[in-house]
Amino acid sequence: PKRSSLLEAGTKGIPIVVTGLVLNTRCEPLAGVLLDFWQTDAEGVYDNQGYTMRGHQFADAKGQYRLETVMPGLYPGRTRHIHVKVQAPHGRVLTTQLYFPNEVQNKRDSIYDERLEVAMPPSSSAAQPVARFDFVLKV
Repeated sequence: PKRSSLLEAGTKGIPIVVTGLVLNTRCEPLAGVLLDFWQTDAEGVYDNQGYTMRGHQFADAKGQYRLETVMPGLYPGRTRHIHVKVQAPHGRVLTTQLYFPNEVQNKRDSIYDERLEVAMPPSSSAAQPVARFDFVLKV
């Protein structure tokens, strides 16, 4: 479903905001880019029947996006991550994952890529941490 918040009544876990820009290779903002997010809940479980912890949105006129969610839980073999598909209008689909810094499981996850870590400023240790990641698309 189209939504910028994956939080629903009764959602458990540590709330987090993931924000950033979608840019082209000239660092110009891209409007209207589709961002499709999915992740586990705080306990490390995917909803394979419905749309819990799933949603899509479009980058605004300034190329900005903002996702409200919870820190994804762990499951065997994987570190915390958020899946995302990014697609400019009529463009190719970029399918990737966003990771979190300083996670013990990062070094044990064979898929983990430090280049895909979100930035989390020290001030993000507040009640609702903020993570940032900018996507760059070849369009």
